[in-house]
Amino acid sequence: MGAPAETGRTGKTLPGGGLLLRLRRFVDDRRGVGAIEFAIVAPILIMAYIGAFEISVAVATSRKVSRAASTVSDLLTQSKTTTAATLDTMKDVVKNVLAPYAITGYSLKITGIAVDADGKATVAWSRDQKAGKPYGSGDAVTLPSNMDAKSTFIVRTELVVPHSILLMAPGLSSQINEVNLSKTSYFRQRVGDAIACSGC
Repeated sequence: MGAPAETGRTGKTLPGGGLLLRLRRFVDDRRGVGAIEFAIVAPILIMAYIGAFEISVAVATSRKVSRAASTVSDLLTQSKTTTAATLDTMKDVVKNVLAPYAITGYSLKITGIAVDADGKATVAWSRDQKAGKPYGSGDAVTLPSNMDAKSTFIVRTELVVPHSILLMAPGLSSQINEVNLSKTSYFRQRVGDAIACSGC
């Protein structure tokens, strides 16, 4: 006599014995589906969360970079004179504005720009974060096209801060792991006709 037929969950008799029944049970079994779905979705959710966090930190840092550059120009344009020692303290102003974010490898260039009656702009003095002169005195300066400046003096602050980002996407972490957040601010002198710099 052949092997007796077995019945499935529906109560119907299944031909072929235990093999077909076990196959049907395997197909009908839904245990572990939730775990599989979680294993697929969880990494995507984690990447989205970390990505949103990284974006929010980058935006906050970018705003602080803009504020720091504007603060430096704002402080220096409130007086008729300045000194090289004063310009060298501006890096401390930048660090305080950017706190609590620590900055390393940043670039800070402060330039006094004299603009004549014809709108020709030239470098009067300049200073960077290493007490150097990034631009030569008398060098021509191209001002933004929307800036109508004549017979005035402008302080330009260029600040570039590298910002490290966390990438979880395969193949991208080796290509993009740092972006430069930069801001260039222009402020006109508040009093007098120029801002002289002693020792610059």
